[in-house]
Amino acid sequence: MEPFPQPRVGDEPHEKSGLRPIFLFKQQSFIGRFTIVQLALKPVRRKMRMLPLIAATFFMVSGGPYAIEDILGGAGFARAVVILLVLPFVWSLPTALMIGELASALPAEGGFYIWVRRALGPFWGYQEGWLSLSASIFDMAIYPAIFVLYLGKFNPALTNDWKEYVWMVAVVVLCCAWNLRGAPAVGEDSVWLSALLLAPFAIFVALGVWHGVARHPAVHWSQPASESALSTAILVALWNYMGWDNASTVAQEVENPQRNYPRAMILATIVVAVTYVLPLLAMALAGLSVESFSTGDWMTAAATIGGPLLGIAVVVGGMITGVGMFNALVMSYTRLPTAMAEDGMLPRVFARRNGRGVPWVSVLACGLAWALALKLPFERLISIDLILYGTSLLLEFVALVVLRIREPRLERPFRAGNLAFACALGVGPAALIAYALWASRGDRLMQANSTWGSVPALLFALCVGLLGPLLYWFTAAPRARRLAAAQATD
Repeated sequence: MEPFPQPRVGDEPHEKSGLRPIFLFKQQSFIGRFTIVQLALKPVRRKMRMLPLIAATFFMVSGGPYAIEDILGGAGFARAVVILLVLPFVWSLPTALMIGELASALPAEGGFYIWVRRALGPFWGYQEGWLSLSASIFDMAIYPAIFVLYLGKFNPALTNDWKEYVWMVAVVVLCCAWNLRGAPAVGEDSVWLSALLLAPFAIFVALGVWHGVARHPAVHWSQPASESALSTAILVALWNYMGWDNASTVAQEVENPQRNYPRAMILATIVVAVTYVLPLLAMALAGLSVESFSTGDWMTAAATIGGPLLGIAVVVGGMITGVGMFNALVMSYTRLPTAMAEDGMLPRVFARRNGRGVPWVSVLACGLAWALALKLPFERLISIDLILYGTSLLLEFVALVVLRIREPRLERPFRAGNLAFACALGVGPAALIAYALWASRGDRLMQANSTWGSVPALLFALCVGLLGPLLYWFTAAPRARRLAAAQATD
């Protein structure tokens, strides 16, 4: 027998076939050669690269400027621009640095759940997963609603009555089927989806600046704003800048996560901030008014600056935002039940995967839950989402510090400063979460004349959060103990 040539550093899988050569011994017989040819080609799953990771993160966090209208309507141009420029430094950047360190040190599927479980133990890991998944019930219903909102701009008859729910369910079904193709496909498709939705705003910004230079209209930088309107603007801005950790749950499906995660987080932070601020500046320079400017009004602004075709393009972009954000978040959230099932926290059925490595049971189960939640009998309040998400985010900052102390020798390809700096990273986000709690103290679940109207949103969010410990002790803890005992026996 004579050996095949030894592999060289840098050998890569065949790009089209997705097969990696395995260097074995070449047999002289015909049958032997045929067998070796079969064994020498091992299928390799594609992984998400840098640009698709940035695009997927963009959709998990932002999806463009389509949800910032209420910031303008409540705060005016000057305050809105200040809010959108300050929050990335106080809210987004600390989170991005924390994720960059933990994702590069522990690039495991399940992301933030794995970090918290390793640092604080299985109980707190379960709470991290529970808080994130329960927050998704209130968060995920928003994106099909955005799709329907902009679809109705073409013709309200398309989305009235029962058709609204049918369209929202269609978005859920489409995105779940889309995700069965794998995380790399979702990331790559997010690149062209983001280009399509941002193209009309690039034209919008250029025309707005041209109007400002050529026509010199009066710019209404400030307007009277009540305390409640300003608080609403800040809460909406916080919601528009949250979700950075969602990208961490697919770490095993990302190419070179130790290198790509820190860079992707920083670059995505810049992209999101720019796509929020530039359209606002263009509106101001063009002399447009923000009076009564609310969700869905980008079409009117675009048609005023660039004509009806630009208005239609912005409407199409809004529909793309609804689908793109839901699609990217399906990829993120569905990895949580899988990671928890592999740890014995959930039934093992959630760990089943298809040939592309996609946890298909988790995708279908989560999709069903989100479809059923589309018509919950209360408003999907941003405050509930912020409270549940904010609590899970604080656990991640605690995990960052605990791992620094307990595992100082853990390899960290990216390090967010020294220990004191790591401790300080969570101060800004914690203060903003406390402000969100205070600002939403008067929120109610529905209108005052409804059965749910007397229930404060904060109390409801607290009850949802407290379900986590109960579920852990009655379901996850016994299952985890049985799994640990079986592994010890083996």
